[in-house]
Amino acid sequence: MRLRMGLIGLSRDWQQRHYPALRTLQERFELRGVYSSVMALADGVAREFGAQAFDGFYSMVSREDIDAIMMLEGDWYGLAPLIAACENGKAIYCGGEVDFDPHKAADLKRVVEDAGVAFMAEFPRRFAPASLRLKELIATRLGKPKLLFCHRRMTCESSENRRNGRTLAARADRELVELIDWCRFIVGREVRAVQAVRHPVALHAGESDYQVMSLDLSEPDAAPCSTLAQISCGAYIPAAWHEAIAFRPPAAVQVCCENGLAFVDLPNSLVWFDEAGRHQESLDSEMPVGQQLLTQFHRAVTSLVRKTADLEDIYRNLMTLQMARHSMSSGQRAALS
Repeated sequence: MRLRMGLIGLSRDWQQRHYPALRTLQERFELRGVYSSVMALADGVAREFGAQAFDGFYSMVSREDIDAIMMLEGDWYGLAPLIAACENGKAIYCGGEVDFDPHKAADLKRVVEDAGVAFMAEFPRRFAPASLRLKELIATRLGKPKLLFCHRRMTCESSENRRNGRTLAARADRELVELIDWCRFIVGREVRAVQAVRHPVALHAGESDYQVMSLDLSEPDAAPCSTLAQISCGAYIPAAWHEAIAFRPPAAVQVCCENGLAFVDLPNSLVWFDEAGRHQESLDSEMPVGQQLLTQFHRAVTSLVRKTADLEDIYRNLMTLQMARHSMSSGQRAALS
């Protein structure tokens, strides 16, 4: 079955991830419509794919020759296109740059369930070849994770980001939500509690240049913190210091397991250690992340089992971040229900 797609917005990953994936998977996807608040961008993409550029998202979503909506970024319209998709019975692919808060995620979950449509959120770290291989090694060789260390080093806020309204805090929140989800995926359990601290930026009230949180991912009947993930995110290196930014970047995640240790660099690099020594794997021949994501979406839409669990994942990730904020202000460990 070939899905007829309507595209809403263009993310920062459009050229590297979504565009080549749609081109490669033309036997499964046909781009029929494009909407962007910047009409020139919509016109350009529409010409490349032989699609129609629309001047409003609702007129596109309500078309009978559109089966699914691919929303890649939030804009002035917020979540309105997703609600419109539900009203018109369209499946939804929701990109990582669409902003939610916990209440909106919970409300949208109810709307999606009532509409009976498939919903898939974009969690690119989950579908990176190195992540999928790590999950295989945990199940077969490395054993249960005990400690995880994730660090994301960003550049400081640029004048371009300020003009576009993307604040340092918003960028950091997006990164932290993705790292929280990645740790939940690797361990395969929910967060029981979180403790967090931040280093404030003196000139910008309420913002910070470094945040760190510890997630208790222990099994329900295990001792607290028997599985612990430490997540940190910082933008403490000035944008002009290009050489410093690129110097000795940390591994995207380091996982200490019962029977070994693994270092992952996204998307394709994995080094792991066990009693036999060092093992290095390069997974360049695996399917790229964009194709993995769209293939999963196609399965979700065409399967008899409707996919909506991603909305619950979004909600849990956001609630964990919200409780981390509470921990930062109170200085205490915050439990999640």
